Amino acid sequence: MTHEQGMALALEEAKKALALKEVPIGAVLVCGDEVIGRGHNLRETTGDPTAHAEMIAIREAAERVGNWRLEATTMYVTIEPCPMCAGALILARVAQLVYGASDPKAGACGSLFNLVEDERFNHRVKTIGGIRAQECSGLMQHFFRNLRSP
Repeated sequence: MTHEQGMALALEEAKKALALKEVPIGAVLVCGDEVIGRGHNLRETTGDPTAHAEMIAIREAAERVGNWRLEATTMYVTIEPCPMCAGALILARVAQLVYGASDPKAGACGSLFNLVEDERFNHRVKTIGGIRAQECSGLMQHFFRNLRSP
């Protein structure tokens, strides 16, 4: 699976969040060419502050494979992960993170700081940003523009 294809799947998830009036962030966790976990933001829907797209995808993948160690996987997510989600990627031993747009206000994978590549942790996540960034940030801009409109 190419990074473009993986991000297309994450964008599909983000659009599901948008349809629910959730912040439009989507994530898929891939092992080889197989999607083993999918998620989109559900914080408002569930009332759960941890119901971020990445967390949902990680939980689904761990349940599906029957193991919390998600080595040899790639996470595709439309927006740079926050500290909670970056920590979950480390703890789940995800091998690679590919994200669309940077998040200068909450990004923990290069914007504010870089948890996933910090050498003080026992696991690091190879990170690639900027894949389909305009499309990913466009969804966010559309959402927040509509949210603020009367």
